[in-house]
Amino acid sequence: MRHTGRWVAGTLVLLLALAALYSITTNSRFQWSIVWQFFFSMRVLDGLVLTLELTVIAMAIGIVLGVVLAVMRLSPNPLVAGAAWFYIWFFRGTPVLVQIIFWFNITALYPVIGWGSFTLNANALITPFVAAILALGLNEAAYMTEIVRAGILSVDEGQTEAASALGMSRLLTMRRIILPQAMRVIIPPTGNETISMLKTTSLVSVIAVTELLYSVQLIYSVNYRTIPLLLVASIWYLMVTTLLSIGQFYIERHFGRGASRSLPDTPLQKVRGFLARFSTGVYSHE
Repeated sequence: MRHTGRWVAGTLVLLLALAALYSITTNSRFQWSIVWQFFFSMRVLDGLVLTLELTVIAMAIGIVLGVVLAVMRLSPNPLVAGAAWFYIWFFRGTPVLVQIIFWFNITALYPVIGWGSFTLNANALITPFVAAILALGLNEAAYMTEIVRAGILSVDEGQTEAASALGMSRLLTMRRIILPQAMRVIIPPTGNETISMLKTTSLVSVIAVTELLYSVQLIYSVNYRTIPLLLVASIWYLMVTTLLSIGQFYIERHFGRGASRSLPDTPLQKVRGFLARFSTGVYSHE
């Protein structure tokens, strides 16, 4: 079966892509020489490393705390469930930028942290990096709570009843029976949250944490090459998010085994299939 509409649409998309590529590569105002000059600058690479550190630590806090809060949210104890609900309500209801600035200025409320004779200077303890971690991690936990809760609720209740009949405790059932099955639902949005967290780390530039964006801001504030330096940051963000997307695909594919009759094709398999159909000039109806 011939699909004329697909050929026309594909041709238009290809022409637009070529036009955009030609414009980007031939416009001297992009100053690509400056982009490649600073692309592997140590200041930029140090900012990239700090961005990755922020992402990993904040997501670790968010996932661990999110699982705990999700279990609390489903607890039959109204006080425990209410505390988890209040946490979610508060952190999802306030902008993450406000939370970053708040944690950065927390010493105005608590200049000393501790109890009794054991006290610490809050200014020395809550550095800009720590403030960024607290804001990003605690905010992420509120969203991960709902993701984990949705995954837990997706598991059939009969699984819980069967585990209870075998004498398993509620926590053991959650750890050995419910959570492993809920991973199919939890993994995809968690991957999305990780990619989103990588980009959200750019907000901590407002408190002078030298992550990727703030690193390039420091450079172009001196040489005034704003657009080329922003392109440097953008390309690095695109490269890292692409790697994370590939990793997310294979993790989803791993946990999706047994959930459907066939697993999704890998990118290499898709390319091979496309080349095979293109070489024969025949496209199967989809």
